Parts: sequence; structure tokens; C-alpha cells
Amino acid sequence: MPDHLLEVRDLSVEFHTAGGVVKAVRGVSWHVDRGETLAILGESGSGKSVSTAAILDLIDMPPGRITSGEILFDGRDLLRLGAAARRDINGRRIAMIFQDPLSHLNPVYPVGWQIVETMTAHGLPGARARAEALRLVTRVGLPDPAGALRKYPHEFSGGQRQRLMIAMALAMKPDVLIADEPTTALDVTVQAEVLLLLKELQQETGMGVVIITHDLGVVAEIADRVVVMNAGEIVESGPAREVYHDPRHPYTRKLIGAAPGKGEMHPPLARAEPVLSVRNVRKAYGTFTALDGVSLDLMPGETLAVVGESGSGKSTLARVLLRLDEPDSGEALWKGRDLFRLSPAELFALRRDLQMVFQDPTQSLNPRMTVAQLISEAWAIHPRILPRDRWRARVAELLAQVGLRPEHANRYPHQFSGGQRQRIAIARALALEPELIICDEAVSALDVSVQAQVIDLLDRLRREMGIAFIFIAHDLPVVRDFADHVMVMQRGRVVEHGTVRQVFDSPREPYTRALLAAGLDPDPDVQAARRAALRTERRAAGA
Repeated sequence: MPDHLLEVRDLSVEFHTAGGVVKAVRGVSWHVDRGETLAILGESGSGKSVSTAAILDLIDMPPGRITSGEILFDGRDLLRLGAAARRDINGRRIAMIFQDPLSHLNPVYPVGWQIVETMTAHGLPGARARAEALRLVTRVGLPDPAGALRKYPHEFSGGQRQRLMIAMALAMKPDVLIADEPTTALDVTVQAEVLLLLKELQQETGMGVVIITHDLGVVAEIADRVVVMNAGEIVESGPAREVYHDPRHPYTRKLIGAAPGKGEMHPPLARAEPVLSVRNVRKAYGTFTALDGVSLDLMPGETLAVVGESGSGKSTLARVLLRLDEPDSGEALWKGRDLFRLSPAELFALRRDLQMVFQDPTQSLNPRMTVAQLISEAWAIHPRILPRDRWRARVAELLAQVGLRPEHANRYPHQFSGGQRQRIAIARALALEPELIICDEAVSALDVSVQAQVIDLLDRLRREMGIAFIFIAHDLPVVRDFADHVMVMQRGRVVEHGTVRQVFDSPREPYTRALLAAGLDPDPDVQAARRAALRTERRAAGA
């Protein structure tokens, strides 16, 4: 019998690029056993996703090349198996949940067809596969399971699409499930539900789980052991509790120190004349009301955080304020001028003052443009801001501000990780030196240390340049560290609004308290106590 369910031994992977050889993974070794959850923790570019992609033969070769190592599954080295043998294992015995479900679900087929195909490709009869697809969609908690199977990926929220990916991955009852940042873009309540679902399914099936993450809260919630990677190497490993409370490596200590939610809350700013005053904004899509009488005031240099679950209206509010969608009624006064009544020419002139960082940089960055072109495009559109001979130097400055290197300017978006692409999007928004930046989940995909750097950067820009922020987020610890005021939305309405201290220390609404209770703490002991308290509450409610 093999020593472990899945074992990676001395794995090394390199990529041949125009700039030379990149050693992405260097002599990595780890294992996972049946019924165990192993977390691979590290920043973007640390090699954690590449090391697991090799397991499923998902590395493009060339330019990639596996230069050493073994991947042992049931005692067989996967790297020495032929294509047919690998196809028999992939999806059936080793399955994967990807970070971005929208990019990995086919947009032209109903999701039910895609789940069924996963099973019929491995020999399951069609009728049985369809029945199993219905059972899986029911099990992962989607409403109206039979109707959901007939829908297309774009008809679901981000959390629902991630549940569909879980259903697809579990279709063949795999022995090993690899989850690559499965909760990165999810709201706190949905994240808690997805992690609970994974744990329940693991208990039912006994599968081993490998979860790739940059979120210490996820590690504290779900992991038995943790492997910490940096620059392609493992720098520390051990039980999750031991690594958190007694980290030996400086890199691990840096990650733990960067975890949000432990600093001082911002004192409330003195109230002044608002730079943006929104009154009774409404927006409906057919019979669905996305915004139902939303009002807010934003002061110069203030950060207003907008929190709530998917479908609460947060992103619709951002799009309406920037006139990317037209409101049905209401007003939004920017320095006394109603944004909703500006002519196209007036709105164009105002665009440099109002910028947005979108949630998904893969969709918002043109894949045919280099990073330098993406950032400098703003100066081509608004030529009075910066002379052309200063563009390259300013691009390098902006990249440095968001934690990237000047040589990244000549690369294309697909050559970066998700977190790095989001940093590029932030640099592009900063290029015009705006007075208001609307951040729609702008730091949700970033590593904790980079997240801390970006938040510090945004905070410094606010203090030095007076930039105001509307900060849409599901990461409540980040909100606690960065925001001045918090607005809680539910089903298109504002249900609570106050200073950070008021909302976090004394929430009035049950919905707000539920959001806070669903947050994850990076300390495994604290998170275990939260889980125990939540179980007690549920038992009491059931009784």
C-alpha cells in the first residue's frame, strides 16, 4: 500500500520565456491523505497553482517543462502515465475546482449539460448521469435544482457558479479534490457556506482535499495541515495551528502579520460639505429591483465601504454612479452637478475625476494590449494630463506603487496571475489621479501582504491627494482597517449605515450581525471557538 493518497516528491517546473527561464517550482514535496485537508498558502507567483496543475497535466509544454520529481497517486507516478491513463484519472479520481468559475464554464451550453458531460465522458449512462446531476445540484444548495440545470452560466451569481463547479468536480466521487482559491471572490456568508459544504462532502466521501489559498482565514477554518510557498519553494509546513502560533520562517511571519482586521479603526472624519450626494436612486431590470431608494453622502477624502451579499445591489450602485448603467430615478450630485443629467460631452470631461477598479481584471483588461499600453491609454484619451515623453517613466512609477516591477510593462495580461492583474487595474485607475475611485472588490483576489500594501497605498493617496473611495467589498477585516463609514445593503436597500466602530462593535440589524459572524479569523483557535459558538446557536435555534 502507498504511504499517502497523493504525494508530490521533489517537483520542479520551469517556463521558457522571451525574458529567459523562469523556475516556477523548485524541489517541492508534500502529501495529502484520505479525509485530510492540506492548504497550500502563498502569494501570487509563489508556485502553488503550478505545482497542483502538474498533477492534472494542465501545464502547457512548451513553454513549460517538468525538470524533476514524482507525483504518486495510489503508488503510481502520474508523470510517467500515458495520455489515456491520465484522462481516466483526471476528473474521475482527481478533480479540480478552479479560481474563476465563469472562465471554466462553457458559456454556450446549459450547466446541466456540462455536469452530465463530465459523467458521460467517463462512461456513465446518460439517464443515470442526468439523475446524478440533479442530485448534485440539489446537494450544493442551488434553488430550483431542475430549473438551474437548464440555465446558462451567466444566469448565476459568482457564489452559485462556484457551487456548480463543486457539483461538477464531485460528479465522479473523486478520491482527491484540488480547490484553487475556491472562495476568493465570494461574499463572507457564501464563503462560509461553500467551506462548510466542502467539509460536509469530505466527511461523506472521505476524499482528500488540497486547497490553494492566500487567505489565512480559510486556512484556519478548513485546513488540517498547511504548506507555505515562496518563490517556488516550500519554506514552512506543519499543522495549521502550529504554523500560525509558532511560525519559524520570516516569510510566514510576514504573511501572518499582514492579515487584516487587527489594526486600529479609523476615527470618524469631521462632517463637511459632501463631494457626492446620492438621493433615492432606483434601478430595476425587468421585474428585478436592483436598487430600491438608495441614498448616501460621501465627504472629500472619505472611504465609504459598501458591503452585502451577492445580489444586494452593490455593483449596480457603482455602475449607475458612473453612468455605465442608467438609473430609473433619483439624483447623484457630484460637486453640485447631477451626474444623471450630464450630456455625453460633459460626462466625458468628468471621467478623469471618477474612476473604477472592476472586480474581474480578466474581463476589464484588453488581452491584446501590453501593460504599458493599458496604463498609458488614459493619457492618450486625456492628453493634457501628461506629455508623451513622460509616459514610460510614469508607468514604471505606477507599477512600483502597486508592487509590480518596471519590466512587467512589456507583458500582456495573460502572463500574470489573477492578483497581479488586479494590481495592473489599480495602477490604470490611478493614472488619471482621480478625485473618486470606486473599487468593486478591488483587493479580493490579492494576497494578504499585497492586499496590505495596496490598502496602505490607497490610504496614503487618500491622505495626500484627498481621493475619496467607495469601497465595495466582502472582506470585512479589510473594511474594518480601511473604511471610515460602512453601508450595509440587502436586496437593493440600505439596511444599516454608520461609522466603522458603530457597525462592527454595535451592529443594529440581524443581517449585519450575520455578515460579521460569517467572517473568518486567521487564528485557528479563534476560528474554532467561532465555529463551536455557531453550532451551539444553531442547535438552540433548532430546539
